[in-house]
Amino acid sequence: MPLQEEVRELAGELPLSANAMVVLKKRYLKKDELGQPTEAAPDMFRRVAQTIAGIDRTYDPDADVDATARKFYHMMASLAFMPNSPTLMNAGRELGQLSACFVLPVEDDIESIFDAIKFTAMIHKSGGGTGFSFSRIRPENDPVMSTRGVASGPISFMNIFDVATETIKQGGTRRGANMGILRVDHPDIEKFVTCKNDTKKLTNFNISVGLTDAFMDAVLNDQDFPLINPRSGREMGRVKASRLFDLIVQSAWATGEPGIIFLDAINRGNPLPHLGDIEATNPCGEQPLLPYESCNLGSLNLARVVQDGQLDYAALKDLVHTAVHFLDNVIDANNFPLEIIREHTLKNRKIGLGVMGFADMLLLLGIPYNSDEAVRTAEEVMAFIQKESQAASAALAEKRGNFPTFPGSRYDGNGLGRMRHATTTTIAPTGTISILAGCSSGIEPLFAVSYVRRVLEGTELVEVHPLFEELARRRGFYSPELMRHIAQTGTIRDIKEIPKDVRRLFVTAHETSPQWHIRIQAAFQKYTDNAVSKTVNFPRQAAPEDVRQVYFMAYEMGLKGVTIYRDGSRDQQVLSFGKDAPKPQEAQYITPRPRPARTSGVTELITTGCGKLYVTVNSDELGFCEVFAQMGKTGGCASSQIESTGRLISLALRSGVKIDAIIKQITGIRCPSPIWQNGSQLLSCPDAIARVLRSVAQVDATPEAAAMATCPDCGSAVEHEGGCLVCRACGFSKCS
Repeated sequence: MPLQEEVRELAGELPLSANAMVVLKKRYLKKDELGQPTEAAPDMFRRVAQTIAGIDRTYDPDADVDATARKFYHMMASLAFMPNSPTLMNAGRELGQLSACFVLPVEDDIESIFDAIKFTAMIHKSGGGTGFSFSRIRPENDPVMSTRGVASGPISFMNIFDVATETIKQGGTRRGANMGILRVDHPDIEKFVTCKNDTKKLTNFNISVGLTDAFMDAVLNDQDFPLINPRSGREMGRVKASRLFDLIVQSAWATGEPGIIFLDAINRGNPLPHLGDIEATNPCGEQPLLPYESCNLGSLNLARVVQDGQLDYAALKDLVHTAVHFLDNVIDANNFPLEIIREHTLKNRKIGLGVMGFADMLLLLGIPYNSDEAVRTAEEVMAFIQKESQAASAALAEKRGNFPTFPGSRYDGNGLGRMRHATTTTIAPTGTISILAGCSSGIEPLFAVSYVRRVLEGTELVEVHPLFEELARRRGFYSPELMRHIAQTGTIRDIKEIPKDVRRLFVTAHETSPQWHIRIQAAFQKYTDNAVSKTVNFPRQAAPEDVRQVYFMAYEMGLKGVTIYRDGSRDQQVLSFGKDAPKPQEAQYITPRPRPARTSGVTELITTGCGKLYVTVNSDELGFCEVFAQMGKTGGCASSQIESTGRLISLALRSGVKIDAIIKQITGIRCPSPIWQNGSQLLSCPDAIARVLRSVAQVDATPEAAAMATCPDCGSAVEHEGGCLVCRACGFSKCS
């Protein structure tokens, strides 16, 4: 049967969830000029499968491309494997850029810096994310001989990259994302460590400090540590290593950033040491890359290889070999954004096969996430994937040849005479593709057993993990009331009517101690070529010393990097389940001051997706006191809502509410008609009023900072995953 007919036959049979369909329509499917999908999910999988399979003819004119396309199609349509998002979005389309991860060099000269900014814009426009090491840029106030001035330092240039990313925004399909890394021995390291303590700055960057073995030894031995000027190679001073380490810990404890990467551990695993040291990673840290390299990622859904309570290793082996074939073809099918990236990628042919659905797999096997058995299972599964991915790579090399830089690589002379790829495995965050696959993210534990999802017009739906719901019904303790109760906290730990063995099995991220997070990450890292992206969760009451100990544990266990998040550590809680809000001792009421007879103010015209909006902001002798807003066209529901918004803002101002608090409340509210204006998106009329208020009051309250607690697209809760924020309701991702 031809694949097209098979796709049509299966069109109604794909096991896609309601969330997956929302994400597909919003972020993946082809659309017409009006933004309406012109393909369905089976069409997308067919488009990708046929495009990637067609590469076989490059190596064998007689290849059975239809058979290969059918294998690729079933691998994706059965939700057993998903490639990284750009491949799903762009394969078989005009853009044709299929890679998620890029690293660009940043040298200590103005041409290199602004070339990197230009290349970053091109990569972000094509749907990729970028990583940089800023360690080669001379420190702040260092002499610049060509101008007889002084240098502004790496952080100042990071701000320019950030503004460029904010401007591009990847057309609303995939957001721009960057990773900024600075070596711990750079003279500006303290300024770098604290540069994101103000969470409204560098919003398009994740940042990580590049730690070295020498620095960790100095910390452990309470020694001074030299800071080296990268321009001259000379020592510029010394710091107490333990004090600098504590500054890193304190900042991460307070805000979740910076992350840390262990540069020497990364380079001990560098498969291509003859080409140079690795200095940077992609935005979520799982893909260390040489300058101008890119990498294509894909993830296996481990929940799909459990049969009758056992892992089906024969099925997993077949999946691994098919996935490696797929990812190898992606390299050749790719329309790279820069010729130099194409050259470097083809020389090394790195791929990154990883996993998702690990927590679901453990549930199906009856294994709690925070257990020795889970650690053993993680090692066993990843060791198998590593072995089979290398075997698949070697088999492809027999037919297609080694990667060109094989001579001198770690494989040369190590008994692996044939290898098609310099790396084969990576554990990436799988935010949106795990939503498509209907499984848990990457190697993370369950986010929640049950949670509330907001849908259209403010309706709230209780989402329950399907395995838990099935078990609850089978055991006889299911009820809608119980599910709603669980959604208040996300956890079943203290619910006595649920059997103890069920409570032990369904543990969530915040019930899993940081030490278990590290042990699971280390188990996967042991058998992963590249690195492992994971968030180590801490409870709200954790102390900085707890973070410090986890960093030491990660270093000792050979991890290549760590990202931590302490519950509630940002200005607003990333997830609020409903029981955390403090209850007032007694109600207090405020009488607003009367409106004076005369006020003074300004009126500003701002164009929204609904039309021209006139916003007037007035003041009296005590400060701002009222806001009027009116649409250019009168009448209708929109006008009445705008008028009521102005009245309520005015009431709040005369009741003593600070204007920046009001701005934060109405910033980021989204309507069906957002528009782009002056390089940023205007989401609604309330969002427009907030912009005018910011301008008039000169308040710095960005939409992203204000909307951090919930998804800016749909209002549902967002998860921390691998240093990123992901909404499982609609697929929004802050880092991809």
